[in-house]
Amino acid sequence: MARKPIEKVAEPKRLSGGNPQIAKGYGDEPVQVYIAAMPGWKSEVGRRIDAIISQAVPDVRKAVKWNSPLYGVEEHAYFLGVHCLTKYVKVAFFQGAFLNPPPPGESKQKTVRYLDIYENDTIDEAQFSDWVQQASRLPGERM
Repeated sequence: MARKPIEKVAEPKRLSGGNPQIAKGYGDEPVQVYIAAMPGWKSEVGRRIDAIISQAVPDVRKAVKWNSPLYGVEEHAYFLGVHCLTKYVKVAFFQGAFLNPPPPGESKQKTVRYLDIYENDTIDEAQFSDWVQQASRLPGERM
């Protein structure tokens, strides 16, 4: 019996900073496609962040919009987004100014706070999980 040829998976197009261009979609599958397409060490960071969020908020809703994974508890309302930049992974807490303590990165938007994760950073998983749980109880951003 002849073997079927292995289909080559196309590399996604990369946008500025190496951010993968992933089609808009809802649910875990497009988020996992995005994470797998994150360049280099960033993919492991994406897997770890996704695992922490999924454990902290078991009923989390996931989507990819604007080439970024989004996480929320209501349909089309999100509390957190992830984006690849050239030297780091940016985690945006859309209501981060209301978290205690707030994530360290400030934004031009009054309520948004960021956590930037660089290649050799160690994620404080307990703090990150606490922020995720707090953020999940706040009103999400409608997108």
